[in-house]
Amino acid sequence: MTGNEFRFFLSCDINLPVTFRIEKLEGNLSSANYSSNPADIGSVVEDKKPELYVECALYIDGTPFGLPMRTRLESSGPPFCWGELITLSTKYRDLTTNSQLAVTVWDVSRGKDESVVGGATIHLFNVKKQLKTGKHKLRLWKGEEADGSIHSTTPGKVPKEERGELERLEKLVNKYERGLIQRVDWLDRLAFKAMEKIKDLENSKNGSSHLYVLVDFCSFEHRVVLQESGPNLLIPASITSTNELVTVWDPEVGKVNPSEHKQLKLARSLNRGIIDRDLKPSSTERKSIQRILKYPPTRTLSGDERQLLWKFRFSLMSEKKALTKFLRCVEWSDVQEAKQAIELMGRWEMIDVCDALELLSPVFESEEVRAHAVRVLERADDEELQCYLLQLVQAMRFERSDKSHLSQFLVQRSLSNMEFASFLRWYVAVELHDPAYAKRFYSTYEILEEKMIKLGMGRFDGEDGFKLWQSLVRQTELTAQLCSIMRDVRNVRGGTQKKIEKLRHLLSGLLSELTYFEEPIRSPLAPTVLITGIIPSDSSIFKSALHPLRLAFRTSSGGCLKIIFKKGDDLRQDQLVVQMVSLMDRLLKLENLDLHLTPYGVLATGHDEGMMEFIPSKSLAQSTEVLSYLQKCHPDEEGPFGITATCIETFIKSCAGYSVITYILGIGDRHLDNLLLRDDGRLFHVDFGFILGRDPKPFPPPMKLCKEMVEAMGGAESQYYTRFKSYCCEAYNILRKSSNLILNLFHLMAGSNIPDIASDPEKGILKLQEKLRLDLDDEECIQFFQDLINESVSALFPQMVETIHRWAQYWR
Repeated sequence: MTGNEFRFFLSCDINLPVTFRIEKLEGNLSSANYSSNPADIGSVVEDKKPELYVECALYIDGTPFGLPMRTRLESSGPPFCWGELITLSTKYRDLTTNSQLAVTVWDVSRGKDESVVGGATIHLFNVKKQLKTGKHKLRLWKGEEADGSIHSTTPGKVPKEERGELERLEKLVNKYERGLIQRVDWLDRLAFKAMEKIKDLENSKNGSSHLYVLVDFCSFEHRVVLQESGPNLLIPASITSTNELVTVWDPEVGKVNPSEHKQLKLARSLNRGIIDRDLKPSSTERKSIQRILKYPPTRTLSGDERQLLWKFRFSLMSEKKALTKFLRCVEWSDVQEAKQAIELMGRWEMIDVCDALELLSPVFESEEVRAHAVRVLERADDEELQCYLLQLVQAMRFERSDKSHLSQFLVQRSLSNMEFASFLRWYVAVELHDPAYAKRFYSTYEILEEKMIKLGMGRFDGEDGFKLWQSLVRQTELTAQLCSIMRDVRNVRGGTQKKIEKLRHLLSGLLSELTYFEEPIRSPLAPTVLITGIIPSDSSIFKSALHPLRLAFRTSSGGCLKIIFKKGDDLRQDQLVVQMVSLMDRLLKLENLDLHLTPYGVLATGHDEGMMEFIPSKSLAQSTEVLSYLQKCHPDEEGPFGITATCIETFIKSCAGYSVITYILGIGDRHLDNLLLRDDGRLFHVDFGFILGRDPKPFPPPMKLCKEMVEAMGGAESQYYTRFKSYCCEAYNILRKSSNLILNLFHLMAGSNIPDIASDPEKGILKLQEKLRLDLDDEECIQFFQDLINESVSALFPQMVETIHRWAQYWR
């Protein structure tokens, strides 16, 4: 048995809200008779596509507990994919043996007459009293609302007598995804191939008569065992004469051994401090220390490593990189040891801003340590600090008080930089929707408002503080009016053209005050730009399910600023990715490598709304051939492929930049519609709904490099493709040098509500670290990355191997 087999958490100790993800609806919806009136079904099919949402309610001991939660409406057609994270108000510690989740799918395509597609109920604990984790496929009872009574009439579990081979395999896949089954690449590929055949066979046999909802429950590092709050209510069964295996949970596992702890304290006795001052590490110990200092911030130090750093703490004070590692080995519960550590920290060599970010992570709870990190941040200029502002706002979650040093520092810095103030206000305002931390973020918002209003004249282009604050508040009023416009436009029956006409009619008529503002408003996306009104004739609507607005704003300088406004979509993940693209662009340029990236502006103005900078471009799906498009934009008979050399170079560099960045960040769901091309040759990516390795498509290639990109470089044998590979390797090694910065920034996002991070922050950060290959040196990384590119490109052309064939399907 492995050491992890007996490790577990008690449910009563988990002070986190119950969280799970509603993934998708499987099965043939058209065959689901979820209406009692057959005539209704025909009208739904003829008039409208189904518009579905999922309602999730928690039942404890057969009684509803807390408010039910709903997903967004999904009308894109089968398969209906929500992929939405649901967080209930109830915490894991409040759950009992008879805790059930009732899931009901509703159809609202007929207006007020909502109809039940089907419902299913699932117990949150299995027969062994362990919390269910991973993906579960619930069979819906058609036309019935989920019943959460103790003896539910709508159990989501498929009865044993009806289970086929597919159910058994899906159970194994669930275990595989949770890491409970060893991964063997070549065998896994064969197994998944065989499973696809079995799935097709089962579907043809059942005629897809059943409907299923796929629910993905939150996973923990160890198993979670039911233990209700208060005394231990798990009474052991009476002893019988039969041989029965009884599972016994040892609550002492994972706790500190008092004897070992006492020995460690004696070994680190503060009375030896005078001797320690003169200690110098031997050559072997020096090598061990240098190895520890190179560890990424995600690495946990062993007992021996902590002991080694503590022993030679005085000799390490001149090495700034050693401070964060030293502070990790301090026993903070020991008052005298903590006091000495804080004293040493004040005399330590000043650390870099990157390491200061690590001290603001949830690992460090000491107020003195976090205050020291803020003092380091004070040395950073506004431009650098703005690169990390999104993460610094999230770091407030880990502070000990609402009016922390970090909060006050950010407010103070914003008083001398209007752009900084505008973004800080928005980042804080969006977090007011989080009930767990709303009070803390509101406190910061109030301090910012109070300090801003008290500012004197002339601080920002002659404006006093009150007028400046009012200008920032009008940004919120503007977004509220845009949300109202979107509601009116969506209610218009007809195609996109009808909706565009309605938009322009509203802007010219009822909402004509938006055409010319009474006073200029600072653009939320670019606060240094003053916008004076919307140009109706140049505003439009995109043809998509959410009908985002494309608005053209007049600027005070006589120019035009175009933005995209979305309602019904969470842009916080896109905002994070674009911020990382912007940061990586800065890191590359500092090393004199400009890869012509396009970090367009993105700002979430709410949990389901926001705006993006509009960049004139064409998707690769629209551009039938990249070369012919660039030949029209930048013709040159003597240039490569009839295009100017500058344009081709720009295209190659931007392809290299985004290939590396999308690989590091694990960007998924790439297709030709979210790869855009500007007329100057710059390629860039949009729509970042899947990050850190998540991808809705099976068997994604290691690098998102499509055939159209390679062909535009002249093919895999051309000199331009060779240059592309060279740029990729150079950029990869440059970004690897800043691996600690990148990992620290993602660690600060661990408490955020961004879907692909919130589901499992630790796993996501480790995936990111894995992509950076910190175990290799620069030369080995060049070889590794070239092999990675070759694998991905070979998937696009001669399809000889099964894996390559599957990767080739990714772009289709």
